[in-house]
Amino acid sequence: MMRFNRVCLLVLDACGVGELPDAEAYGDAGSNTLGHCAEAVGGLKMPTMGRMGLGNIIPIRGISETSSPKAYYGKLAEQSAGKDSTIGHWELAGLISHKPFPVYPNGFPKEIIDEFVRKTGRPVIGNEAASGTEIIARLGETHLKTGSLIVYTSADSVFQVAAHVDLIPLSELYRYCRLAREMLQGEHGVSRVIARPFAGKPGEFYRTPDRKDFSLPPTGPTVLDLLSESSHDVITVGKVDDLFAGRGVTKSQHTKSNQEGIERIIDFLKTEFHGLLFANLVDFDMIWGHRNDAAGFAGGLEYFDSRLPEILAVLRKDDLFIITADHGCDPTTTSTDHSREYTPLLAYSPGFQSLSGKNLGIRRTFADIGATISEIFGLTGLMAGDSFLKELK
Repeated sequence: MMRFNRVCLLVLDACGVGELPDAEAYGDAGSNTLGHCAEAVGGLKMPTMGRMGLGNIIPIRGISETSSPKAYYGKLAEQSAGKDSTIGHWELAGLISHKPFPVYPNGFPKEIIDEFVRKTGRPVIGNEAASGTEIIARLGETHLKTGSLIVYTSADSVFQVAAHVDLIPLSELYRYCRLAREMLQGEHGVSRVIARPFAGKPGEFYRTPDRKDFSLPPTGPTVLDLLSESSHDVITVGKVDDLFAGRGVTKSQHTKSNQEGIERIIDFLKTEFHGLLFANLVDFDMIWGHRNDAAGFAGGLEYFDSRLPEILAVLRKDDLFIITADHGCDPTTTSTDHSREYTPLLAYSPGFQSLSGKNLGIRRTFADIGATISEIFGLTGLMAGDSFLKELK
């Protein structure tokens, strides 16, 4: 069994690898984010992840199966009741959510909206399930004329507030979202309140990269809690700290793009730390998945693969690097929402270079990753997951 001093856990947001057995119950039968993206563009060019074993997990056009993968590979099933980012990340960290977060396909109850109006002092327009780009295009001009906040949701458990940056400063929009987060507890405890700033002129509105998520705190212990409580570093890149409501995080770095996220990962890996670097690259989900842009999604995957050698080059022999996802978001289906899918599992260390990786199989839960990290650092207290550390030889 190998010994590791640092773990880098990288979530390629929404990069699922095929429908889970219960996908039909979520309206996601047939979803396969990576497989369908590859088909949509005639094949993916991802040589680095191909050598690691991505093509061994599922058939992906353009990525061949290899007989000597550089990483251990497999796929993860989700046990939690849901398919959103918060639940996915919590499960990766060892916490399974058996009760789904509430959803509001017909908009939020009048008492919720009335209370939000009272607290913010601004009227509300929208209050419906909608695509973010579509509702901004449709209601943005009214928002600018009236000062009303655009409130909307989706198939996921989210309360989203959109506002134009020229009318409402970011700090004020974030304050409104904090007020909503304080309201939305208990029965109406949505997974996330999301600030959705936008800019531009009517007919040319666009969302800025200053989105901010306000999540509920985890309902039980996670590996982040165990690590920080035992004086290990827990460094997050991207929206990870928001998804855990900051709990268990010792240092965080927000990012505005996959490119910036990759650069921050490399920067942190060059520094001295002992513990976990937990990163999320959100553009796959936010920019391409939810907009059904399969070509853009495929281009983002190929860009990530082109930068991946830079990450691998700064890993140390006692580092464990894990690539996975938190759910799917198949851009080739009629839905613009997340999809209930398996997620990929690639585990690599420079210490593996003289060996070929092996198949870790279909893991019963995302929480196997949290359990593995917990075992690496000699921690106890997680309620779910089976470590695969002993299989990494």
